[in-house]
Amino acid sequence: MTSTLPAWFQARQENAKQRYEATPTPKRGDEQWRFANIKQLGALPSGGVSTADPQALIARSTGLENPAAKFVFLNDALISSASDLPQNVICLPLADALEQHAELVEEHFMKQENRLGSAKYSALHEASVKNGLFVHIPDNTEVEGSIEVHHWLSGETTVFPHTLIVTGKSSKVRVIDIFRSADDTTPGLAIGYKDLYAGQNSALDYISIQYLNEVSRMIAIKETSTARDARTKAFILNTGAAWARNESMSRLEGPGAHSDMLSVSIPDREQEYDQRTFQHHVSEGAYSDLLYKNTLYGHSKTVFSGLISVDENAHHTDAYQTCRNLLMTDDCEANSMPGLEINADQVKCSHGSTSAQISDDEIFYLQARGIAPDHARQLIARGYSVEAVSRLGDEETEALVLRFIDEKFARVR
Repeated sequence: MTSTLPAWFQARQENAKQRYEATPTPKRGDEQWRFANIKQLGALPSGGVSTADPQALIARSTGLENPAAKFVFLNDALISSASDLPQNVICLPLADALEQHAELVEEHFMKQENRLGSAKYSALHEASVKNGLFVHIPDNTEVEGSIEVHHWLSGETTVFPHTLIVTGKSSKVRVIDIFRSADDTTPGLAIGYKDLYAGQNSALDYISIQYLNEVSRMIAIKETSTARDARTKAFILNTGAAWARNESMSRLEGPGAHSDMLSVSIPDREQEYDQRTFQHHVSEGAYSDLLYKNTLYGHSKTVFSGLISVDENAHHTDAYQTCRNLLMTDDCEANSMPGLEINADQVKCSHGSTSAQISDDEIFYLQARGIAPDHARQLIARGYSVEAVSRLGDEETEALVLRFIDEKFARVR
């Protein structure tokens, strides 16, 4: 970062660097890394130079037919942008926002304490972040369509993409982040962070599609704050990377706040997806619902650890947490650790996890209708994933997510 950036930001980065160096690397036996493959926390890739053609990546950055705005980043550097957003909407690279809207960024930048295990990597992100996207939707403004962002990783390097979204009162926006590798053979690492702030009576949808090559790694940390009568919907799709860890914190801060946390993960071969969640009910009369669905092939592995925490005086809370695992082989491994921590009265909370295989009866039923066994299994697995996708509530977005899901199923072997 340059000296033209705000003093507060430079101070934050220096402090974060010190925290990173002082914080120990997670080790086997740490409860917040239980079942995780700690070996994936090896040396950070560095020094690799991108050999990708930016114009070719721009051409490959296909998503929605007509997004409200579209941004393409290569190793955190903006290489293309287009926007048809209302003039009162602020939507620009984070590096520019730090110069042009420093006070707005400071008000919301990385405010929640990391409590799910990756404090060291959260500090590294804060110390190293150079760019990303900043979105500010003013009061009483609804964005039609979606803001689409492509993040390309090229070369043996580490990138630190950051997404910061703020919605004012009675506003609405949907943002889609897509993470991809420029080639199939170069290992890289992405340590991303998402700040989501939904103001009173607003609606904020966020979709993350992780489609990195299968020799890369990703750590993605997301913090969501939902104000009174606001609704947030956060969806994560994992189909790529050798190893990915998602930490998702959702804080409900006012009566009528509503948070949906959704995920579909489809690991194959030796892939591992590690997901940790925290539904934090600070205010009374708020609602949260988590649905994570995993379909496992090969020798793949998933880890889910989720906690619903209800503070004192957060009465009349409704909170639900469900993790479901579909085991497509005998060699895959699904680990689930749901949990509740309730300190208030008159609450409705439930949590649970299931793991199952496709039954012979289901396959026989489809075979009797002329469908080959392998195709039958894939149809069942796809339908299993659709439950979470259909809750996005937007046909074009659902079609985009299903496109990536279908591409993954076509590669499974």
